[in-house]
Amino acid sequence: MRSKLLILTIVFALAFSACSKKDEQKVESENLAPNVHKAVVEEVLQVSQYTYVRVKEGDQDLWLAGNKIDVKTGAAVYYEGAMEMKNFESKTLNRKFDSIFFVQTLSAQPINAPAASPHGSEGMTATPQRPTIEKIDVSVPPAKGGITISKLFSNPSVYEGKTVLISGKVTKVNNSIMKKNWVHIQDGTSSGSDYDLTVTTNDIVKVGDVVTFQGKVSTNKDFGYGYSYKVMIEDAKSLTNL
Repeated sequence: MRSKLLILTIVFALAFSACSKKDEQKVESENLAPNVHKAVVEEVLQVSQYTYVRVKEGDQDLWLAGNKIDVKTGAAVYYEGAMEMKNFESKTLNRKFDSIFFVQTLSAQPINAPAASPHGSEGMTATPQRPTIEKIDVSVPPAKGGITISKLFSNPSVYEGKTVLISGKVTKVNNSIMKKNWVHIQDGTSSGSDYDLTVTTNDIVKVGDVVTFQGKVSTNKDFGYGYSYKVMIEDAKSLTNL
């Protein structure tokens, strides 16, 4: 009887050890990038362009809002680049949040650290960066009296503080962030690696729209958490709303 008991004890010990090793390997395999947070989803609210999740991170209960993802209650969620908004009211949800964090990246999968470079830490950054916007194949002529994106990025100091007209095709829209709609446009021109222009506006546009904005040029704007802009257009109006 004692020998059977001993065998069972050894079996359970080995099984527990194997599970522990698997758990350790799972944690290690995630290899999360710096500044990435992991939390457990408590509640999910889906809207057309965003996913809102109430999460538990350590002893904190937080609301996050980010790019639309498919995630379920009880699952792990990963995020980086969080900017807190207090007393934020979502018109889509008809709900007011005492505190909510708009995140740069929201993912149901681990956001892993990049593989080690043979040149050491070259190319790595300590702060989160904005997601890369892909260049699209488009050709939008400038409006009468307007300028192109390449001209603006080539001579930012010339236009700083001035009101300009600029046309482009909408590639991305984030509505109701800091009481503004954030619109990305491209016109097919570029200056070096700069081909996508960020515009803030209260007007409503959709991805795929070709629009002309009138607004003031701002340079070297830094909103923190990797959201910095060499050049952008602020408080713009689309010509259809002038």
